[in-house]
Amino acid sequence: MDNATPHEPNASDEANTSDAASADPRRISRKGLLKAAIVASAAPLLAGGGVALARDAASSGGGALLAPTPQCDDGDDTTPPQMEGPYFKPNSPRRTSLVTSGTPGVPLTVSGYVFGRACRPIAGALLDFWQADTNGSYDMAQYAFRGHQFTGADGAFSLTTIVPGLYPGRTRHIHVKAQAPGGRILTTQLYFPNEPRNNTDALFDPELLMNVRSVGNGRQGTFDFVLDVAQTPGPSDPPTDPPGGTWAPGTSYRAGDRVTYGGVAYRCRQAHQSTTGWEPPNVPALWERG
Repeated sequence: MDNATPHEPNASDEANTSDAASADPRRISRKGLLKAAIVASAAPLLAGGGVALARDAASSGGGALLAPTPQCDDGDDTTPPQMEGPYFKPNSPRRTSLVTSGTPGVPLTVSGYVFGRACRPIAGALLDFWQADTNGSYDMAQYAFRGHQFTGADGAFSLTTIVPGLYPGRTRHIHVKAQAPGGRILTTQLYFPNEPRNNTDALFDPELLMNVRSVGNGRQGTFDFVLDVAQTPGPSDPPTDPPGGTWAPGTSYRAGDRVTYGGVAYRCRQAHQSTTGWEPPNVPALWERG
């Protein structure tokens, strides 16, 4: 980690583009519940009926499970740091898109959230991205493929760019510096799954793999940063009177409601309206057994 730097959370920013589709075989955390709440309240399903929860299903392509991105777990597993490398430049422009309509390369959107150690979102967190162009070159004269932004009130961010090109000795990657307001900087790198050079790049860390899927002629990636920031855990869900009965689509469930599905009892983690495809075994962010 580096020393703290000035922070500018009040300046205006461009519109963000969001995406959420990935996999996590591990148990859900409060971070997962928060993401479920955000997604469920905003858009229950992605276009085409895909699963909307970023950590609770395999990608729509049906591929093998990816290594999980760092899990927020009450103080454990903060996002690992990595070296800055020789191509960082300070004072990048503030923007959420690093491309124009004529920029060559495979379109890429990277989105996700920034959390602290108590799994709560960090609003106004600084994210400074830089990367190679489609040919594997860094712009050291100007600020092509460089830009910083700040997370929204929900801790979310989105970056519009291209898939970076390869250059000798490295696999595909995106550099980033992440900083909570008034905090210290985390310098790290994000990686792409199923890249042949992941096996030969000495810096590659599977904990820094994005979850990536193909969409049209481009790709969409998701990643959540967990910063080493102390936080006070939020209050637990208020108690509710469970309605009982068997889970059914089209029902408005509240946190704490209990149902059965396939002969197994489940407790609702997050208020939502049920829909086909969100049966309790399929969405552990919304339902826990017991």
